[in-house]
Amino acid sequence: MEIIRSLQEMQLKSLELIRQNKQIGFVATMGFFHEGHTNLMKRAKQENDIVVTSIFVNPLQFGPSEDFEQYPRDEQQDTTVAEQVGVDYLFLPEIQDMYPTPLIISMNIEDRADVLCGRSRPGHFEGVITVLSKLFHIIQPSKTYFGMKDAQQVAVVDALIKDLNFPIELIPVSTTREKDGLAKSSRNVYLTNKERQEAPQLYGALNKGRKLVVDGETNTDIIVKEVMDVINNHTSGRIDYVELLSYPQLEPVSVVNRPVVLAVAVHFNRARLIDNLLFDEYGNLIKQI
Repeated sequence: MEIIRSLQEMQLKSLELIRQNKQIGFVATMGFFHEGHTNLMKRAKQENDIVVTSIFVNPLQFGPSEDFEQYPRDEQQDTTVAEQVGVDYLFLPEIQDMYPTPLIISMNIEDRADVLCGRSRPGHFEGVITVLSKLFHIIQPSKTYFGMKDAQQVAVVDALIKDLNFPIELIPVSTTREKDGLAKSSRNVYLTNKERQEAPQLYGALNKGRKLVVDGETNTDIIVKEVMDVINNHTSGRIDYVELLSYPQLEPVSVVNRPVVLAVAVHFNRARLIDNLLFDEYGNLIKQI
């Protein structure tokens, strides 16, 4: 595995690989790898000649009251993990290289960003699409891989690729979970022992909501209330949101009569956890857009 820190070097390497007719699979991350990240890399390894993984904690994604400085980092461990998985190039750009001067051109999102996490994190997804546009131009992958744990991010990346005509195939990958159902996340390390025992209830609540649809319930309000009741009654967390929206459009629905995402975000003491399930009007799980 080769580690590249220079934008220019990464770009030249990508151009060289493309001239050799190599297909590049790309996994964009903020590091502190867990099994969710490695599953993305393994999938990319299966489907491409070359795998490039980036680690960049993007300051544009963090609001003034969010945890940019506290975001967990472990470059040495991440390097070891990436090499073990079989990543070919690990791209580790610096902030001053990615953003050498204040941005003159800003990117805005007209849809899909003002619900779910985007509602309480203004500017977050603008930061996501800005850094991804830069990374896509630098690396020029054929395919890019994102975990469905952040279904809103996948929907936004889907729009970015289509709207700006990036010649890239988006591959959504199912959420990686612990044995008890908790979605794997870099922020799980901040849970207390008691919170860690409670956290799987988020997945349990989502499954209860989906089962209502399987059993014939279509009223969005009833489904959302049942999910909230499970979280409120079985965890000490504070609900940020429980929403049921069309997918990937992320538009409100009053009845479940099309593919939807049932999503939750819950604040614990030091960790904000998100999770979701995608399913059709019959409650059948959907794994891809």
